[in-house]
Amino acid sequence: MFFSIFSKFPNYNLKSHKKLALLTKSCYNIYKGVLTMKISLVQNGEIIMMNDKNEKFYLLMEKLVRSMTMADRFDKYAILRALADMCRYFGVSKAVSEFYQTPTNAKLQKGEKTIGFDDGNAGDICYTEKILTKSRAIVIGTAYMSKDAAPLSPEEEDKLKLITRMLLSFLSRHRLEGVVEQFTFYDDTGYRNIRSFLRYLELLSEKNDLGGHTAVYYNLRHYTLVNRDIGRSAGDIAMRNFFEIIENIIGDKGIICRVGGDNFVAVFRDELTEDILNVLKGTPVIYDTNSGKRIMVSASTGVFRMPEGYKFDTPGDIMDRILSSSQAAKLGGKDSIVFFDEKMEVGKEKRMHMQQLFPQALKNEEFKVFYQPKIDIETGELAGAEALCRWFRDGRIVPPMEFIPILEQNTDICQLDFYMLDHVCKDIRRWLDEGRKAVRVSVNLSRKHMMDVDLLEHIINIVDSNNVPHEYIEIELTETTTDVEFRDLKRVVSSLQQKGIYTSVDDFGMGYSSLNLIREIPWNVLKVDRSFLPVDADEDDSTRSIMFKYVVAMAKDLGLECVAEGVETDHQVKVLRDNHCIFAQGFLFDKPLPLDEFEKRMNDHYYKVKDE
Repeated sequence: MFFSIFSKFPNYNLKSHKKLALLTKSCYNIYKGVLTMKISLVQNGEIIMMNDKNEKFYLLMEKLVRSMTMADRFDKYAILRALADMCRYFGVSKAVSEFYQTPTNAKLQKGEKTIGFDDGNAGDICYTEKILTKSRAIVIGTAYMSKDAAPLSPEEEDKLKLITRMLLSFLSRHRLEGVVEQFTFYDDTGYRNIRSFLRYLELLSEKNDLGGHTAVYYNLRHYTLVNRDIGRSAGDIAMRNFFEIIENIIGDKGIICRVGGDNFVAVFRDELTEDILNVLKGTPVIYDTNSGKRIMVSASTGVFRMPEGYKFDTPGDIMDRILSSSQAAKLGGKDSIVFFDEKMEVGKEKRMHMQQLFPQALKNEEFKVFYQPKIDIETGELAGAEALCRWFRDGRIVPPMEFIPILEQNTDICQLDFYMLDHVCKDIRRWLDEGRKAVRVSVNLSRKHMMDVDLLEHIINIVDSNNVPHEYIEIELTETTTDVEFRDLKRVVSSLQQKGIYTSVDDFGMGYSSLNLIREIPWNVLKVDRSFLPVDADEDDSTRSIMFKYVVAMAKDLGLECVAEGVETDHQVKVLRDNHCIFAQGFLFDKPLPLDEFEKRMNDHYYKVKDE
């Protein structure tokens, strides 16, 4: 009657059916007892004996309930056959079921309407039943009878209502199992989600079939920029098409799922690994079917190949391996694909240990501010400084590369940045109180702060609580990260400038969006990465010399203060002068200095700059 709709649920499984079978099993036991014992029935207060027609009804009832309560398997065709027999018993010519996930969908007729039984004799509605479930889904069952069919007796009408309600209850629960499956194992855009991936790993483990499989975690490279270039809708199409290329290669030999955003995981037979990794290295993908326009899509990929006999304690063991290797691929520059090895486990333990140490180290003020001077090469004057973090622990300095990338993996880096800003402000306030000639100090902030909608308020509160004039603070943001939310970055920079706080873009030229970054965001200072700065062996017409010349000229034309980083030779100072870049940082003048040594430089205030 209502169960051809079962074909809509490819994810419905035996486990789900067993749950439903338990719900109707008690009905089966009751009617089995009535049938086999041939006991008397009570109707309208009078005792009657079972006649042949009653017996046939209960035989059909038993058949229907049996088909719905088979604990070892789910057979929708057995249910449909039993249901057809029951319709013929009542003389029902047609039966229709409707399912709507919400009352609103029901009003709009946005649901599933299915003919469960039809003997070809059109008729009129003889009975309709509607159920509103606790989840607000609506299930409707309608029975029709041909015009020449004998009318139902009151007793038969009661029986038809009983059967209809039972079937609708079963159908609503069955359909909602499918909905729950969809919500649980798929995301709102139709991709299988991480739960699907973990469930698949569990199934492989139960079959002892993990060995001979490869798992990957991949992140689409520079996809924020892709969305900016072709639009988010086209970007979504390109992402889906890229996904489907890999999905078609995998076929029934694995599974691919979306973790979220532009991050995906997959597991598949080893023989597919080479083909899939070739796609992940980069492949052209269509994003406009009308014009055939394509864009190159590639990914940073972590790979874990499971040896024969491999077993895990939990599926999370595999996730840890592919995630850590994916992070290595993302940070590895040209190495866009990284295979997991056991050294990464050591790195993971080190990372966890560092994260455990951090809160107490912050409380104990083990992090110290070092200052690297910024020099005006025309006058030799100390023109400013960059604040850099150094961690003193157990009598040694922990190198920044040992802890900064680890703290960048969560919001710990934000706590450290605010700690540094606060300590810089305290130093500046003391210099001013002591009558020193204080200079503007730049403080680095991680891009992690872009998620903080109250970032501006936090910065201003720290500066103002230390009573530091805003012109002494410069907030420095690195340009090397490519997955920037330009709108948020522009909002933050603009707001800081409105408050009189300087902003600078660090390592200009290292990222993939350099021109957009300075075109769209109103910086005060541009710091040119050392890779642009010519070395002594470079001729005036070398590529590096020409690029440096035009980067500096562009910065000056835009009204930006230009600072060259990594200055190490007198020849480089001459190059800066020739190109009218008057501010420099580098070991030629000073390395990052502890507070007391920097204060000595402040007392002197001038550096000797060789005039070549």
